Parts: sequence; C-alpha cells; structure tokens
Amino acid sequence: SWRAVLIPIVTIPVSLIGTFALMNMLGFSINILSLLAMVLAIGLVVDDAIVMLESIYRHIEDGMPPMQAAFQGSREIGFAIIAMTLTLAAVYLPFAFSTGRTGKLFIEFTLTLAGAVLVSGFTALTLSPMMCSRLLRHESEHGRFYLWGERMLAALDSGYKRLLTRVLGKKWLVIGGAVSLFAGAVLLYTFLPKELAPQEDQGLVIGFSSAPEGSTIEYTDTYAKQMEKIFEQVEERDRSFLIVGFDGVTSAIGFVGLRDWSERTRTAQQVAQGLFPQFMGITGLMAFPVTPPPLGQGGFGQPVSFVVQTTGTWEDLDATVKKLLAKMQENPKLTNPDTDLKLNKPELRVQMNRDKIATVGADVGSVGRTLETMLGGRNVTRFKKGSEQYDVIVQIDDDSRRTPGALSDIYVQGGDGLVQMSSLVSVNETVAAKELNHFNKMRSAVITAGLAPGYSQGEALAWLESALQQVAPGTQYDLDGQSREFRESGSSAAALLLLALLFIYLVLSAQFESFKDPLVILVSVPLAVFGAF
Repeated sequence: SWRAVLIPIVTIPVSLIGTFALMNMLGFSINILSLLAMVLAIGLVVDDAIVMLESIYRHIEDGMPPMQAAFQGSREIGFAIIAMTLTLAAVYLPFAFSTGRTGKLFIEFTLTLAGAVLVSGFTALTLSPMMCSRLLRHESEHGRFYLWGERMLAALDSGYKRLLTRVLGKKWLVIGGAVSLFAGAVLLYTFLPKELAPQEDQGLVIGFSSAPEGSTIEYTDTYAKQMEKIFEQVEERDRSFLIVGFDGVTSAIGFVGLRDWSERTRTAQQVAQGLFPQFMGITGLMAFPVTPPPLGQGGFGQPVSFVVQTTGTWEDLDATVKKLLAKMQENPKLTNPDTDLKLNKPELRVQMNRDKIATVGADVGSVGRTLETMLGGRNVTRFKKGSEQYDVIVQIDDDSRRTPGALSDIYVQGGDGLVQMSSLVSVNETVAAKELNHFNKMRSAVITAGLAPGYSQGEALAWLESALQQVAPGTQYDLDGQSREFRESGSSAAALLLLALLFIYLVLSAQFESFKDPLVILVSVPLAVFGAF
C-alpha cells in the first residue's frame, strides 16, 4: 500500500529537520560524526511511526472509521512509543559524558542521535496519527499481491506461534541456551583483540632513527641519508623528506607520502612492514618505520608506551629496565623495544686544581670562562651589515676541540703571562644519563615498542604487565601516550555502558511502575552482545 508506506517515509525528513534545530541550539556542525548519527537515525526514527501505523491500520481493517481508528490506535500504543523513545535516548545520552579524545568524538554523535530519536517519538505521536486518519482507507477487496503477502505473513505468524508454544514448554532448555550465549560473549570478549581505534591507511609512512649517544650532527646526517635512499626506492612513493636533528643531534625523522589509494596495491601498513628489514640493515643508527596513529592522537611515536617507576636509585631502575628489555626481545610480536633511560652519554668531567691555579696567579672564574668561551662558545657582540644583524660568537674551530687533548692548546691568563690549561685541570672520561625523567613525581623510564601485524595494543600491555612482574616483582608501572589513552578509554567505556544500563532500568521502572518488569527486557542485552561480538 503506497498510502501506508508514505506515512513512515515522511517521518524521516521531518525528524531530521527537527534534529538540525537541536544541533543548532547545541552549537554542533554538520560533520562526519553528526552525519553518521543521521544515517543511523534513519533506521530508528521510522520505528515509532511503523508501530503507530500498524496499531491504527489494524482497527481500520476491522471496519473502524479512520479518524476513530487514529484516536483508538494512538491511545493504545502511545505509552509504548514513549517508552521506546526514552529508552533509546537513555542509551545514547551517557556516552555524551565521555572524557578525553573519545569524548570529543562521541558527544556530537550521541546527542545528535538522541535528539533524532526524541523528535521521531514526538512525530510518531502527532504527525503519524493525523496522516493515518487522512490517508488510510478500509479496503474490502484486495489484489493478488496483497493476498499473497497476507498468506506469507499468516504462515510466518503460525510458524512463530508453534515455535513459541514449544519453547515455553522447555524453559530450562531456553535458559540453558541463554546462559551459553552469555558465556560465549564473555569468551569472545577475552579473545577479541583490543585497541583504541583500528589502523587506517592515511597514505603516510614515518621513519624514526637515533644514533649512538655522543654522536655529532654530521654522523647522524651521514647514516640518515641511507634511510632517505631507502625511501626513494619505495614504489608507491609520491614525495618524501628528511629532518636530521629534530629532537637533538642524534635523532632524525623522515616522512614518505604515498600515491593515491587507486594507484597502488599495498596499504601504508604493508609498506611500513616492507621497510622494516631494510631499516634494520642501517648499521650506524637504530631506525624503524611506523604509520600515523588513528584518531589524530598526539605524537607519531610507537603505540606501546610502558612506564616503569621506582623510589630507588637510577641505577636500580636501569637494571630493571634492562631485564624487561631483554624479556621483550623474546617476544617477536613486540618490535623495536627501546627506553628513554640511557646511562651511556659520553661526558668529560673537568676537575680544577685550585692550588695550582692560585700558584700561577690565575683564578677559578677566569679558568671557567676560558673553557666556556673556547669550547662552548660565547656571544660577545653583534654587528650590522646593511639591513642584517649578526651575532659574533667566539669559539675555537670544531677540529681543534674534538678530543680532550685540545686543552693543551688553550691558555689562561696568569700573574706572569699565559699558562697552559692542561696543567691546571684534569679531565676524566665518563658516562652520564641522557635525561632523567619523572612520571607522577617518581623516577621513571618509558619503554616503547611497536606491534607486529595482528598483535593488538591490549595483548601487548597485558604481556608487559606480566613480564615486569616476572623480572622485578612488585615494581610499579604506569602507561603513557597512546597506551594510556587506550586504557583510559576502555575503562571509561565500560563505566558508561553500565551507566547506560542503569539509566534504561530506571526509565523503564518509572514507566512500568515496577522494578521486575524491566529485567525481562534487560536480560536480552548479554544475548545481543554475543551477536555483536
């Protein structure tokens, strides 16, 4: 019946236009997330109208005048429509209170969807009965297509009745099946991989590299050019560039933009996977390729960021980290394990002989300033040439300060003339920490790692937690970066799911005036979860 079809169809644009009004009131824009909510809303907004239509049409088929049938049918079904509408809105609204990056994603989606459902409920209670009273007619004679459809629906109704009769007589079998499905949902949840968001092909591969501590920028640049040559050999490459010294003189980062998806057969993840063994072949530095994280997460680092914490010494922390890194080497699914705690930075410790300095008539301050000026450089003045201004920096050239022996060529002013610096100071070669970091006010080291294809963030973090307790029982740990966001989002989503169930239960309890009746409806949730998993 085209007349019957027209009634729920009209509900769609009316509900969506009403939702636009709510979006405007809330300050939302039309974007990918709000449009996704609209797409899903189309399937939801017609539900209420269909239920109302069926209720009214049943009375018209029985011979009741359309206007009277509209009043009678809407009066019978109005409460059910209100219950459906409020329940659906109660499901979506809690997710508007998500925090962090996922909260930013969910708030427009959930409120737009909840608004569409509320508007559709209002439309089903007002516009739909009015259209039914004007468009629907009682037909005494029907065509062959209608009669064929009626036979199909009658057979479906009869079959369902027989099935229901059998099921109601075997309640323990039904309960056992429901419990089995619930157990299956728990089992599937345990085995399904867990991550914050699925990886997507953004047409970009990023290469990170780091040279040994104490390396010069020239050393880093020499080996980083090998990474650049590897980039140029990528068949899917559209453009690329390299930055040397982006985070200190020992680091380099490169970017490879890939051609359009239609012009290549490999994804960005597959390209990065193919580059990995070539990067391992660069001997002068440690390099690894990654793809950008999904959802615009901060930083382009590795997906696993595991923070080991201690109240002990840095040496104790270093020992624990080395044990954990050795353990990680045994797991082939964790790629490129590394840490920011490196107690291997070359350092020269200069010790002044104050007695000798006093004997030659110099002073400690002039010795310190001389070392600073000659080795570190000092900005002594500026000069202008045309419209440009230049700093004048006093410093000996690079070749004259590469080794500790260069101190023999530096002199300091004494009481009777110049005195050789090497006779006044002693130099010891040692190592020190590149950086000493704290996390939540505790001494900490961040261990990072990549993930092999098919290995999820959730599996990696669970493995690291277990490995840490094996190598150093009782050691505290935390998460950072993408790992922290993954864990926080997962815990907040679970809390919001429970909150949504509580909202539904309270709404239904108020509508049914019973604390038992809503449980009949809510028992379907774990079975639906099994289907989703």
